Amino acid sequence: MNYTEALKHKKESEKNADASVADLFHIVITPANTDESAKFIEDFLKSPESFDDESCKKYCSDDEYEVVSFKKENDDH
Repeated sequence: MNYTEALKHKKESEKNADASVADLFHIVITPANTDESAKFIEDFLKSPESFDDESCKKYCSDDEYEVVSFKKENDDH
């Protein structure tokens, strides 16, 4: 999907997720390309607060995106 479609999908996912999902998982837009997505997620995990929805654009070469969720790192341990 293109960026606009991915953004809409992300907002719907966040709206439909219950609070525990929002607390435990990152919901992010990533490039659909596996290598680009892996690099984006690697960098994202180093500093999640410095990324916004549009951050994925600089990692993407073909304007194809997907919305993914993955478990947040637990800072308590």
